[in-house]
This record gives sequence, structure tokens and C-alpha cells, in this order.
Amino acid sequence: MGSTDASPSAVAPPTAGDPGRAPAVEAMFTRIAPRYDLSNRVMSFGIDRAWRRIALRELGDRADGDVLDLCAGTMDFSVALAGRAKTIVALDFCQAMLDAGTSKVPAGTPLRTVCADARAMPLDDNSLDGAVAGFGIRNVPEPERAVAEAYRVLRPGGRLVVVDFFRPRSLLARAMDLSYNRVVLPLVGGLLTGEFSAYRYLAASMGAWSDREGFERMCTAAGFRIVRGRELFPPVASIVIAEK
Repeated sequence: MGSTDASPSAVAPPTAGDPGRAPAVEAMFTRIAPRYDLSNRVMSFGIDRAWRRIALRELGDRADGDVLDLCAGTMDFSVALAGRAKTIVALDFCQAMLDAGTSKVPAGTPLRTVCADARAMPLDDNSLDGAVAGFGIRNVPEPERAVAEAYRVLRPGGRLVVVDFFRPRSLLARAMDLSYNRVVLPLVGGLLTGEFSAYRYLAASMGAWSDREGFERMCTAAGFRIVRGRELFPPVASIVIAEK
């Protein structure tokens, strides 16, 4: 979502659901960027890698073309696409996260990093074959604008695949959310990074975020003609696939 003039320490902690939270969220991710990958691996027990493999399978042969890593963070999806995609555009609002991820991508990968707002991407219409987003769109104020932008930059037949912690609806998913996302995530993430408030925000952002069905409706409203989704295992995360 672009840079701000405020230093990370000068910005108040973000509040989930606040439409004006972009500067505070950017500052938060700047602080946690150096240890973000470590905390993810520890807290997910590596399961996030399996979720990303599922996402790329759903992307299908579009993963061989020009692909957007949307809300790229430290670019785990870009790493997974390396050696396969024709070109990769890794877009995120936090330059520190992109900087932390760039060294992970194999040398020679046709990668372009873009620090920009997901709600107004500096990318051409109908220029990409696919887009993947992992655990990032819920941090975008007005996520419907990010979805509409993804629709704009995709070519006809292009596909958007989103993996995220949507607001849970089933009993099992709600139980997992209460025990893991609301307790384990902020405690372990805070211990690993020293940023307890950041991981409390990330946990709260899941509750303030859409459920999966609501996000599917958001994709349909943006113009996607084929939209489907399902829970992943364990049911703390879900996947949504939308085709232009």
C-alpha cells in the first residue's frame, strides 16, 4: 500500500477493521519483516508450504505464464513459482517485506518486485495469466478494491487463487480459531519477534475479516465468472479460486 512519511515507531498500532489502518499495518510489517519467515514456519509447523502447493495446483497451467504474487510479503509464492512461471510480479505495500524475501528467490528468476497499494496496482490491464495471494488480502483496507484490481490485470481466462484465514463458520473451524489463532499465534509470534501487538493484530484481523462465502461473493461482484472455495486441512485456512 505504498510508503509513508511516518517512521514505524511513530505510527500507532493498527486496529483490525479500521479502513484507515494502512500506514500502521505497513509500519507493523516493517518491524516484523526480519523474523517473519521464522515465526511462520514455527507457528504453522510447515503446513503453510502444503497450502501453497495446493494453491499452485489450482492455478493450473496459468502458473507457467505471467503470474502476480499479490500481497507477496516475503515472497513464498514467488519462490514456489521460480523455475516454472514465465515471469513473476511480486507486489506488496511493504518494501521491508519484499527486501526480506528477494534473497530467497533463485538467481536468474524472471522476477519483478513492485512496492505498491493492492487497491491501485501500477500494472497494465489484461497483462497476467494468474494471480496468487497468501494470507495478505485481509490486511488491505477495502479488500473489494484489491479483488477488482486483480480482475483488471488478469487476462480473460486468468485465475485468482487466494489462501487465507477467513472468519470461521463451522464448529471445528471456530474451535481451531479460538485455540490456535487467538491464543497460540499471538503468544508464539510475539515471543519469536518481540512484537506482541503485531501478532495480536493479526489474530484480530481474522475475526474482522470476511468469511469464505463473503469473499466468494466479493469475487463475483468484481466480475469473476467462476468462483469456488473450500476449507483446507487443518481447517484454520481456506482457499478460493476465481476465474475471469
